[in-house]
Amino acid sequence: MTGRILTPTPPVAMEDDMRVTVLASGVFGAMALATPVFAQAPQLRVLTYDSFVSDWGPGPAIEQAFEARCGCDLVFESAGDGAAMLARLMLTGERTEADVVLGLDTNLTFAAAATGLFAEHGLSPELDLPVAWDDPLFLPFDWGYFAFVYDTTRTPRVPGSFPELIASDLSIVIQDPRSSTPGLGLLMWVQAAYGDQAAQIWEGLAPRILTVTPGWSEAYGLFLEGEADMVLSYTTSPAYHLIAEGDATKAAAAFAEGHYMQVEVAGMLANSDQPDLARAFLDFMTSEAFQSVIPTTNWMYPAVTSAAGLPAGFETLLRPDRSLLLEAEQAAALRDGALSVWRDALAR
Repeated sequence: MTGRILTPTPPVAMEDDMRVTVLASGVFGAMALATPVFAQAPQLRVLTYDSFVSDWGPGPAIEQAFEARCGCDLVFESAGDGAAMLARLMLTGERTEADVVLGLDTNLTFAAAATGLFAEHGLSPELDLPVAWDDPLFLPFDWGYFAFVYDTTRTPRVPGSFPELIASDLSIVIQDPRSSTPGLGLLMWVQAAYGDQAAQIWEGLAPRILTVTPGWSEAYGLFLEGEADMVLSYTTSPAYHLIAEGDATKAAAAFAEGHYMQVEVAGMLANSDQPDLARAFLDFMTSEAFQSVIPTTNWMYPAVTSAAGLPAGFETLLRPDRSLLLEAEQAAALRDGALSVWRDALAR
């Protein structure tokens, strides 16, 4: 059997090795002690709708402006459209990782408050809304009116009411009220204007509806591609084409029934581990830095008008003679019945 002869290390060499090891350990230990430890910036998670965080939406500019103030990491998380966002929140409950929810509206706030997931914000900013606001849980960041938008070069004869739209041969694209706040807004618009006659209006509209999309972006995209004559959107939507593209061919149809108002809001979650930061964000939301971004990124009216006023071009937009808005509790009470009427009409 052949083996290797192991020569023992001389004692001095062993001591040298040990000394080197100890010295190295001491050096690296000192280096570790000398290396500064940087505290990680606190993170604020804001759940919102898809278009808010798009490259052309307000999210990027607001993220930059708030982070410059807070010394924190603002993270936007998109969750489809507003109604889908509430459904997701109700599903996750207290397990949600969000600190703030941004993008609900007054048709959803009663249901959102009933979850018990939101905390009082304790803020009372001066707002420029056409309605009084006193909600301890939710603060507005913008508002507008729902309308059917059309291309003036393709639609020379524009309906001026729901009956006129029904009597026309125009095609429209709308959004699903179960997942989209504009879709739910149209549901409440018909309900507020026609009450018990809402079923007849939906039965008349059904043949005009080309398709129902999950959210606003998909519907507006179809309209821009020429797939439909009109799309459910906002009276402020033509401002985008006019200001950003220099295109004056898009307009909102004025309806004799009046136009349903949307007020978009945000609220802080009760189980947030960053309550002070969440409240600071809501406070920032009504500041000039936030509100000045809204008109030309979210293409809505700001909740607080800038000292410089609205951008040039907004003066050309349709301002309804009559506005419609159901109280949050009333909208919640009517929602299920109105959804049933809508489903039945479109299923025929």
